[in-house]
Amino acid sequence: IVDGNLEAEPAAALAALLQGQRVPILAVTVMPGPQLCDAVPLCRQLKEAFPGLVIVWGGYFPTQHAETCLASGFVDYVIRGHGERVFGRLVDRLKAGEDSPRLPEVAGGDRPGRLAEMPDPERLPDFPYQRLRMDRYLRRTFLGGRTLSHHSSYGCPFRCNFCAVVNLAEGRWRAQSARRVARTVGRLHGEFGADAVEFMDNNFFVSEARVVEFAERVRGLGVGWWGEARVDTLLGYRDASWQLMREAGLKMVFMGAESASDQVLQRMDKGGTAAADKTLEIAGQARRFGIVPEFSFIVGNPPDPEGDAAATLQFVRRVKRVNPASEIVLYQYTPVPLSGALYEAARAEGFSFPETLEEWVSPQWLDFSLRRSSRLPWLERGLRRRLRNFERVLNAYYPTSTDLALSPARRRLLRAVSAWRYRLGVYDFPLELRLLQRLFRYQRPETSGF
Repeated sequence: IVDGNLEAEPAAALAALLQGQRVPILAVTVMPGPQLCDAVPLCRQLKEAFPGLVIVWGGYFPTQHAETCLASGFVDYVIRGHGERVFGRLVDRLKAGEDSPRLPEVAGGDRPGRLAEMPDPERLPDFPYQRLRMDRYLRRTFLGGRTLSHHSSYGCPFRCNFCAVVNLAEGRWRAQSARRVARTVGRLHGEFGADAVEFMDNNFFVSEARVVEFAERVRGLGVGWWGEARVDTLLGYRDASWQLMREAGLKMVFMGAESASDQVLQRMDKGGTAAADKTLEIAGQARRFGIVPEFSFIVGNPPDPEGDAAATLQFVRRVKRVNPASEIVLYQYTPVPLSGALYEAARAEGFSFPETLEEWVSPQWLDFSLRRSSRLPWLERGLRRRLRNFERVLNAYYPTSTDLALSPARRRLLRAVSAWRYRLGVYDFPLELRLLQRLFRYQRPETSGF
């Protein structure tokens, strides 16, 4: 296992491992954005150095863009969907000498490959922590001084049409039991000294019963935790469950509020969340129990990006009045290859995806993957500038609690300097705030993580 995030020279580390291998096979997990930008030159370089190397890509990006990956000339196979079982079968066939193995879930040559079956994570083995230097992953975050991560479930039972998870999970959700998750957290705490855990599940809070049992099992362990949820799902939780989660260490929940418009939420296929007032309700509920809500908003949606943005920015101010501790993450709508009203509106505006990996790794499309692109035809330059200015004023008046480098004195200064702008709604040319945030190296939660 080679973690490209931690290796100073990942190409050299991989080359050393590949030397002398009879049937060298390299599996690469690729997300859109920075991982893709690293994977393309790395895999091209390794393919040139080791012509017999078999390169297999998996993950979100190749699942959605298999043909583009295979057309690169250096990716031999793509596993679409969850690859735990499929990859093992592919390796067995390659090592047995089979030429161009044909597996239904593997794209290669002229075969598109179907989506692999989602495995039951309860029946998979534990992650092989013993094969990694776990001390390199411990870090200080908003949640605790020694934070690690865990993924306890696959998929999400909802089909929001702006979300890449839909293509991967097709509305399915499979999870480890509460007992298994609590046992893993106990191991991370006992063996590696973790005092906080980020649950990277697409939707950790699907089942109240599972979350309650987990909270009961880890209460008293002294471990803080974070996870992602749906607004409407958490609104259905009992007060006793909220209290238990808080006592068991839950500090923050990430939720997709997405829009101030019920009509836009319906176009997103948000289902039961399709009522913006529910966001205000959950913000108040979280405040009651001392749990920080983190809300993401998709701003500037077609076909009326100007009206959508204006309504959403006003709504964000309402959320802050209900719960000033709310964390706000603003994204631009970026299409995924999934049918739906938003995607069709984007195509009508002239949007199309790149056809080569070289174009995907350009700076412009990197920004697209980070949902901060300047290439979206329905977002005019003036609107993009207004969104950035609003975000800068908001982040100064309400500095994020996740940036541990911001001292109390710096927080007070940011708030004092930005107060007149926020109160009067004057967002244009916030040069003084830009200077202060650059001086303080202000970190937005969506770019720095915890």
